[in-house]
Amino acid sequence: MKRFMLSAMHSGSGKTVVTCGLLRAFQDRGLSVESFKCGPDYIDPMFHRQVLGLPSRNLDLFLQGPEGVRDTLSRQTAQLALVEGAMGYYDGVNGTDEASAWQVADLADLPVVLVLRPKGISLTLAAQIQGMLHFRTPSHIAGVILTDCKPMLYAHWKPILAQTGIRVLGYLPPMDEAVLESRHLGLILPDEVAGLQHRFAAIARQMEQTVDLTGLLDLAAETRPVSHPPAPAPQCRIAVTRDEAFCFLYRDSLDALEAAGAELVFFSPLRDAPPENVHGLYLCGGYPELHGETLSRNPAMTAWVRAAVTDGLPTVAECGGFLYLLERLQDREGKNWPMAGALPGESRPTDSLQRFGYLRLTEDKDSLLFRAGEPIPAHEFHYWEAAPFGGDLRAEKPSGRTWRCGYTSPTLYAGFPHLHLGGALPLAERFVRAAVSYKEGRK
Repeated sequence: MKRFMLSAMHSGSGKTVVTCGLLRAFQDRGLSVESFKCGPDYIDPMFHRQVLGLPSRNLDLFLQGPEGVRDTLSRQTAQLALVEGAMGYYDGVNGTDEASAWQVADLADLPVVLVLRPKGISLTLAAQIQGMLHFRTPSHIAGVILTDCKPMLYAHWKPILAQTGIRVLGYLPPMDEAVLESRHLGLILPDEVAGLQHRFAAIARQMEQTVDLTGLLDLAAETRPVSHPPAPAPQCRIAVTRDEAFCFLYRDSLDALEAAGAELVFFSPLRDAPPENVHGLYLCGGYPELHGETLSRNPAMTAWVRAAVTDGLPTVAECGGFLYLLERLQDREGKNWPMAGALPGESRPTDSLQRFGYLRLTEDKDSLLFRAGEPIPAHEFHYWEAAPFGGDLRAEKPSGRTWRCGYTSPTLYAGFPHLHLGGALPLAERFVRAAVSYKEGRK
């Protein structure tokens, strides 16, 4: 098995388009292919999954720790795995390289290909690449691919970049198919992109002509397959949201719940009837703010959620799931829509990201997921704000900024921070134990 990373100097360089195009191109060559994404991003892995028809996994050193990232990487079973970086290659926590794509590459000894969009620069780009090569040792940077680059410009760029000593592995010319729209939390969801499979098929065909796919395979690092024990027989059933409104989930979090003994029951708060015979509820994040009216028109679901949470059904509600538990949600047009009402308050849109980034959460007492004084890594990424947004937890950013947030109890975690249930701490096990206890109490 082989693997390599695609990274860049900054966000907006075209990493996701190039990654998805290469995934499809290698798949079209008959290889089995998998993908990973550095950092906490939820949306880019959705594009990977749409291309391959397989789950994509996140590699997040802040949320998972080194052993968690190694374990995730060890789950590769395909002949080739592509790892997409996040932000700039060396960009990590609070202006450091902590949890950066470079740290992941260094941990896993991954060769790295930089995706560059050369605009308004010439020989200076070679100097910048030299800086990238020597900023950390080893840099692991082995090659470059140019994107949004016309053939004549590539002929100009190739000898310039060759002066850096790294391999110039081709280019992707400007293509309408390679333009993806964004909204307030990043790219629009892949299900919203017209002709997505056609787009990436066209990009893959182009890459077959203008990217050195064989060269990429040659520089990829080799790894050995690792066997993992099968999930145990389920001890409980946990209902998990999964639709256009609630779609921000880590594959490893789901695997951790199953490994801890949960059967996962997926459902849509937008259109389904309430799930039956479940012993836990996982309301993940997403875009409920884009679906307020539709969510409010499923009163059987909101009534069930309100009653279930009030009755002590073990519940994890992150960000968008937390908004769903409140009494009202206001959309961008100023319309207020009734939500589940299991918690007091309402949410409203803002004009900027709120408390964006990594943080650690601590609590003074034990609760569903937390143990007194134990720091749990998390991250926030949202434009909507809630009033109130709770105060049971102490949040602290790496910069030292602190605030109170969230709602906790022996059966509840609800708040804006997203958690990773497959990291170093046994959060999935705690959730499942509570669900089993709830099940036993109902007998």
